[in-house]
Amino acid sequence: MSKRDYYEILSVSKTATAEEIKKSYRKVAMQYHPDRNPGDKSAEDKFKEAAEAYEVLSDPDKRARYNRYGHQAFGPGTGGFGRAQNMEDIFSHFGDIFGDDVFGSFFDGGGGSRRGSSGRRPTGQRGSNLRIKIKLTFEEIANGVNKQVKVKKYIVCSTCGGNGAKDKNSIQTCSTCGGSGQVRKVTNTFLGQMQTVTTCPTCNGEGSTVTNKCTACKGEGRVYGEETISIDVPAGVQEGMQLSMSGKGNAGERGGIPGDLLIQIEEEAHPDLQRDGLNVAYDLHISIPEAIFGIQVEVPTIDGKAKIKIPAGTQSGKIFRLKGKGFPEVQGYARGDQLIHVNIWTPQTVSTEEKEILEKLSHSPNFKPQPGKNDKSFFERVKEAFQ
Repeated sequence: MSKRDYYEILSVSKTATAEEIKKSYRKVAMQYHPDRNPGDKSAEDKFKEAAEAYEVLSDPDKRARYNRYGHQAFGPGTGGFGRAQNMEDIFSHFGDIFGDDVFGSFFDGGGGSRRGSSGRRPTGQRGSNLRIKIKLTFEEIANGVNKQVKVKKYIVCSTCGGNGAKDKNSIQTCSTCGGSGQVRKVTNTFLGQMQTVTTCPTCNGEGSTVTNKCTACKGEGRVYGEETISIDVPAGVQEGMQLSMSGKGNAGERGGIPGDLLIQIEEEAHPDLQRDGLNVAYDLHISIPEAIFGIQVEVPTIDGKAKIKIPAGTQSGKIFRLKGKGFPEVQGYARGDQLIHVNIWTPQTVSTEEKEILEKLSHSPNFKPQPGKNDKSFFERVKEAFQ
């Protein structure tokens, strides 16, 4: 089933401001919130769908790529959105939009059921995103490729397992919030008692504190290292397109959610071919005699060599098309062609004997330009080639 348009999901226009998108997302998410629709799988799917749309449209970079390429911008299996399918991550990532009291006390009476069994936010601080560039050949782009890339980044500390503590006895329940990660305050108003819930200032919502820090990571729960990441690049990507791998960025502090890895595509120049969207262009140079008598030649393609027949009497500027020899469409079924542009090579210098022969031929009626009605102009040929 095809994915719905992100703007349609949030009921906003393509020119909507960041504030309008945020406001609309809040409205849609509140409507389909799982606590308001218990056991309703359809509502849960729409809630996730709205979160996916908001993550892309709320990020200026992802939104620009989506506006340009649509859902194809993120590639299969590496979409710009990676956490929406996990309900815990949705709440941890977007909970600030709604406020602690909305996702916690309003829907579940203060228990915060959507934040885990303890009712607190996930521990630690989310890791930052990483950006890398990978160069691809025409062959790799046409067929798709798996790249094993070594990335220097923050990784989870192997000594403490990411919690930042020297040992398990060095982690204590926060005395301020009692392990909930939240502080509740009740105030009396003329309307009655009002309860507010805020993040615990002592443990920053983690529900626990570290008394003795890990000596390897100095309490951060992460160290700087290197990781080999397997990147599946879908066929048909283009220069400047960006893929995203959720959770492959820098590790978070003290067990926080890892950031994303953003992969920017660069194309290696081909020695013979030029890319134009899904099509591939090749300039074929032939001599005057070859144009007159015709010739069978071998031309380079993305997949190797291909033989084509140049018929006798071919004019300079003629464009031949090899169907299906171009690039595939990302996440689509279309495939481009290879366009072969014929150029008749005119000698820069000729010998005395060649000059005499050519002077005699110049008086022959067969060597006088006589374009027919069926001979198309240069602009007509170009227009036809790109249809």
